[in-house]
Amino acid sequence: MPDVTGSEITRTDCVQCGTEVHGINGRYACPLCGWTNHWSEGHTTLPTAADDTDRPAQG
Repeated sequence: MPDVTGSEITRTDCVQCGTEVHGINGRYACPLCGWTNHWSEGHTTLPTAADDTDRPAQG
């Protein structure tokens, strides 16, 4: 699983309405207009389904 201890609060301006938005590791969602950046634009890799300890057993 990716190291989440290095999580960082980051900020940018919304590309649709210009509102200052904050996110975690470069992933953003604007509360005013609904804009979100693509998950791949984040600064870290996301965990995979195999990293989920609560997932149902595969059989």
